[in-house]
Formats: sequence, C-alpha cells, structure tokens
Amino acid sequence: MSLQEVLQQRISSAQSLLQQAQDLCGGGRVEGGESCWGGCGPSCASCGGCRVKGGGEGVSPAQQQPDAPDGHRGVSAERGGVVALLHVFRYTDSEGDPRSLQVDVVSDGGLTWVKAVGRKAEALHSIWQGGGQYGEKSIISQARDFLSASQQQEVQYKHPHVVFAFYNGVSHAMAQQLGVMGVSVRGDIVAVNAMMGEEIEGEGVGEEPEGEGEGEEPDEDGEEEPPSPIVAVNAMMEEGEEQPVEEGEGPNGGRSLVKGRGRVKGRSLMRTPPPPGVLARLSFPAQRLPLSCLRVNLDITTLISCVSSLSHGGCFFSFREGVLTEQAAQERLSPVLPQLRAFMEGKQLFACSAAVTDFRLILETLGGPGEKQRGEQLLRSLTLMEDQPSQRSLNLTLSHKVTQRSVSIFGTGDSLRAVTMTANGRFVRAAANQGVRYNVFMHQPRALTEGKEWRATPI
Repeated sequence: MSLQEVLQQRISSAQSLLQQAQDLCGGGRVEGGESCWGGCGPSCASCGGCRVKGGGEGVSPAQQQPDAPDGHRGVSAERGGVVALLHVFRYTDSEGDPRSLQVDVVSDGGLTWVKAVGRKAEALHSIWQGGGQYGEKSIISQARDFLSASQQQEVQYKHPHVVFAFYNGVSHAMAQQLGVMGVSVRGDIVAVNAMMGEEIEGEGVGEEPEGEGEGEEPDEDGEEEPPSPIVAVNAMMEEGEEQPVEEGEGPNGGRSLVKGRGRVKGRSLMRTPPPPGVLARLSFPAQRLPLSCLRVNLDITTLISCVSSLSHGGCFFSFREGVLTEQAAQERLSPVLPQLRAFMEGKQLFACSAAVTDFRLILETLGGPGEKQRGEQLLRSLTLMEDQPSQRSLNLTLSHKVTQRSVSIFGTGDSLRAVTMTANGRFVRAAANQGVRYNVFMHQPRALTEGKEWRATPI
C-alpha cells in the first residue's frame, strides 16, 4: 500500500471517528461527550492527513500507521444505551485506600463498563510477561481494578459488567485469563509469538489464571469452585462479517477461551479463513438492559407531580409565577405523568413517614380540590413505611442541600433496596459528592397549581 493510500485511509478513519464523537456529544445528552470530542481532535490532526496533498513530505513513520487513533474508537457510538464517556468512579482498594478509575464508556444504562485498549497485542503480552517499564500495569492488573471498582458500584442494585475492547488485538492467553476473571473480551484474538502454542495449552509465561492449577485449596465451605465455562476460538464468521462466537457466562458475565478443533457434530465452523494471525473475533456481548427493580420509593416531589393539576390537563395557562409558567410549558412539550406511570407499572410502591407527612401538609396548604382528592387516592395505593434510613445515609453530613428530611426519604428507599423516584437532583448530586450514590429515577418537577388557575391567563 502506497503512502498516499495509507494517509487517505488515515483521513477516512479519523473523520469517521470525529463524526461518531460529535453524534454522541450532540445536545449534551451524554456525560463526558465534550471531553470525547476534544480528545478525538488531536488524533485527527496527528494522522498527517493535512500534508497528504503535498505528497506526504514531513510525515513521520509513526504517523503513517493506519491504526494510530484506535485508542479513541472505544468511545464511539457502537454500543447502545451510552450514558457517560470517560467517567471517573471512586472506590476503595483492598487495603482500604481511596482510588479513582476512569471508564471509557458507560453503557446499557450504567450496567456495562467498557475499557478501550489501543495498544498492540505484542506490547500488551510483553508487559503481562514482565517486559514492561517499572510501575507499568498489565491489562490483567487493570482488570482487577475494574472488577474491584464495579463491585462497589450498583445500578438498580446490580453490579456493572466489565468489557475490555481490544482494537489492535489481544493474545489468546490474556483473553483466556480475562475470561476466567469475569471480564468479557471484544476484539481479535491473535497469535503473538512462537510461544503461543504452549500458552494455549495452559503453560504460558506470566500470571496463572485464577482458579486453575494443581494443589488448589477448596473454598471455606469445603467445595471447589466450578470450572469456568469454555468457548472454542475456532468458531468463526463469514468473510467480512463479524459475529460473536458462542459464549459462556463467567463470574461477571465474562467468557473463557481454549483451543478448539473448529468442528461441531462433524462439520467445520471455519467456513472461510480469518486474516493471517487472527484466531478468532469476538464482538460485544449482547446488550445488558437494566433489570427492573420491583420496589419503588416515592419522594415528596414525585407525590406532588403525580397529583398536580399541571400533569392532569391544567398546563394550558400562563401563570403570574415564572417557574409555574415554565413548568406548564415543559408539561405541554413532555407530559410527566405517562413517564411516572410507565416506571411504576407492575411494581410495589412505597412511601416513608417523612415523605407522607410533608406531602399531606403541602397538599393541605396549597392544593386545590382536585389535587387533594387525587392525593388521597394515591396514598391509599401505597405501602406506607416508618422512616428507616440506611447506615450510609445516616453518615452523610447535613447541609442546605442534604437535609434530614431527604436523608430519611432516600435512606429509607436505600434500606428497602428500592429505586427512589424524585425530582430532587440537588440532593442526589450532593450525596454523590459525599460518596453516596443512590439508585434513583429522575423526572421533571411539577408544582401544585390548581389554586392559582383563577388568576392565570389561559393559552
């Protein structure tokens, strides 16, 4: 391939990457989208494409490599349900020290963490075997950090699934080790050197897969760990079409790989040969949609939104109060009640004493006749609970954003392992800043307006 062709390929790759990043961060709907966009720009500029028309003069050999921007491909829009890019999670390591971890892509509503790996398979394997620089972590060590952090985070009381996406390949032995640990692998499984045959048979240099080997101690209750599921690497796809090979679930939904013969019931699975040096291609695991938590805790803002005249057809007014006029406009554009009902459908609904007491007081003071009637009907449909905030909620430092009432409401939902429905984003963010992340369903607020309609202007 000529230099001109290589550089043209670089330009096309960079432009595609920039477009994907722009699509993700468009409208600010994905947290970290702007950071992704800013990081892709230098990759595009460094590819040497700006000097293609001049014949490629002054373009370094490194800039001629067609895969230089691959480290940023992991933050592209190829996965569904992306909610954050380059997000930093905080966790505590095994020694109790605070640590932080950057996740390239948080997708599937928060249930999948994707790490994009752009280094070549040979370099990754060398580091794993001890050939890296002092203090340089191997992918296996990084995987342990990801698994440790994911076990300290919850999305609807489920721990995130970890995926490592290798855009320049990964050795078979490393992919196998990651699968045993519970990390799903995406990318090409490649042969990196002459020792791969030994490694595939389980005699490779480096860290031994956990849970394998002789003389292994049984667990505390006297039972050995069950063997990790296996998948054949020779289950390949049609030429030019990437398909996931058959997978088994590991401890974290991961997959494990061993050498296979490429035949099932007497027929070959390798209909066409893979590219030279590629043993198998693994696509992303199936999208893991958040499993619905069947318990829902309603806070005061949600109780009010459920009975507000605004959400029951009274949004065609211009009120004297600017905030009410704004909420009415929001309701006309995006009605909140259908969203709330859809989320609550088929679930057990709870409300704690702190929420119910203040809701009744607000309803009695500001509510109109229709709002009061709907309020009593709503309370009869709920399971009323005494305040029982979780211990981590009680440990929060109180402030003008973190009030005792909010601690009681959100903390009770936390104790019940229920998702708290709320429009109180101030408290959710303030609690997160103190290290307490609640499982919440956020929605727009709606105020009680029936008593103010008489002096509002119909529209």
